[in-house]
Amino acid sequence: MEDGRGDSKEAARRIEWTTMNLENGGERGVGNGNGRKPMNIFRLFLACMVSGGIQYGWALQLSLLSPYSQTLGISHSYVSLTWICGPIAGFVVQPIVGYYSDRCTSTIGRRRPFILAGCLIICISVMLIGFSADIGRHLGDTKEHCSTFTGSRWAAAAVYIVGFWFLDFANNTVQGPARAMMADLSAGQHGPNVGQAIFSLWMALGSVLGYLSGANAKWHEWFPWLKTAACCDACANLKGAFLTAVVLIIISMAVTMSLAAEERLNKDDVDASSGGGCCSAFADLFKSLKNLPPSMFKVLAVTAVTWLSWFPFFQYNTDWMGREIYHGLPQGTGGKADTFNAGVREGAVGLLFCSIALGVTSFLIPKLCRKLTSRVVWAISNLLVFVFLTVMVVVGMVSMKGYKASLTAGLTGPDPTLKGIALAVFALIGIPQAVLFSVPWAVASEVAAEEGGGQGLTIGVLNIAIVVPQLVIALTAGPIDGAFNKGNTPAFGIGAAFAVICAVLALVLLPKTRGMSSAAVMAGGH
Repeated sequence: MEDGRGDSKEAARRIEWTTMNLENGGERGVGNGNGRKPMNIFRLFLACMVSGGIQYGWALQLSLLSPYSQTLGISHSYVSLTWICGPIAGFVVQPIVGYYSDRCTSTIGRRRPFILAGCLIICISVMLIGFSADIGRHLGDTKEHCSTFTGSRWAAAAVYIVGFWFLDFANNTVQGPARAMMADLSAGQHGPNVGQAIFSLWMALGSVLGYLSGANAKWHEWFPWLKTAACCDACANLKGAFLTAVVLIIISMAVTMSLAAEERLNKDDVDASSGGGCCSAFADLFKSLKNLPPSMFKVLAVTAVTWLSWFPFFQYNTDWMGREIYHGLPQGTGGKADTFNAGVREGAVGLLFCSIALGVTSFLIPKLCRKLTSRVVWAISNLLVFVFLTVMVVVGMVSMKGYKASLTAGLTGPDPTLKGIALAVFALIGIPQAVLFSVPWAVASEVAAEEGGGQGLTIGVLNIAIVVPQLVIALTAGPIDGAFNKGNTPAFGIGAAFAVICAVLALVLLPKTRGMSSAAVMAGGH
């Protein structure tokens, strides 16, 4: 038993070295701790531009792709299955990329090779998604014009799913190294907190611009060539938004690649004790779970339930606006499809307000945690999620007349009052979302600092507590919605139930931490 525990401790140390190197730039050969001239703050800001470009694309993905997939014939009950790639990518890709980017000895640095490769794959992926309808037509889908065809286009759907999965994997390939590079470059004079603040600022800017682009209904008018026999107005607008994503990603990537000025890692500086490849990193992670302090398991449990409450909103927000509030259908006739697309764009506007509320709230969270304790802030945020999701359930039921087909058949367009409530909910839910993206990481980091277990191990296991609930919701939300046949309401109801459960768990299980640990990071899109 003693030997086994010693192996686990060694495993924990190996993960600690890998992840802390990922976050802080290591002690050798990288960053500003090696005596080179520190980077000025303006250049540091520009060097992080790629994170804004990636977040622009992620905002489009979050706001537009669930509705768009249904126009290709993927039923509402199975849309959630297309999102399985997110948690899988988060669990598999990030550790592998993190492992190898720590050890990369490329002449252009440790992180930039992965940023370059990931950005190129993202560009290819969004092109596949944007042109999926046109590609599907050439692969044998219907030759009927998109303005009259309301059936399924399975070749286009297959191209879309391939692009969607590659996009998620590529996003995870870029996000980790980009954040780690900011920690590398800001180490020394500026400090990692400055680097992470710049990273988060670019993410906020990218989100705002992305949601604005997704809400724009003029792309097909500005660029008429976007419309084809297979791709009408809404599809052309999506195509235009994703083409701008390609342009912004290429520009931001070029700026980051030219200004980051990473130093090459010497092969002698690669930690020899961490050999065994990426599979060894996964094995170390699971072997080291036994070294976690008891409080950490409570943090992981509350984190998992928190994400069970949130993922239905991330998955169905704009679809709910298009269906329940605007009374549209993705493949509807008689203007129903146009109404649905108008609702999706309005949902993107709501998510824009959400991003603004998130950004403002983020500045207040440290002070609130110091005054109320982190667990109280976490519990309050979950109560807010319960309230907002419950409002969405009630508003959806009222708008859809209890989902009675005889009463909703002639409805088209939104009720102004219900639309206003829906937009208010979208905006205000950004307040607890700011807590979701920061406080769990801070609490886990503080527990690790006070009770042991290692920051590297902490971040690794917290990632598991996030991706597993996402996988559960992705596998079950669609079939549950299909069983009840009440649109998005069942998923939001389930999320509300988990939110109130989590509020109680946070107060009962979490330790009384007050500060925002310097090791805390903002969670990415996945």
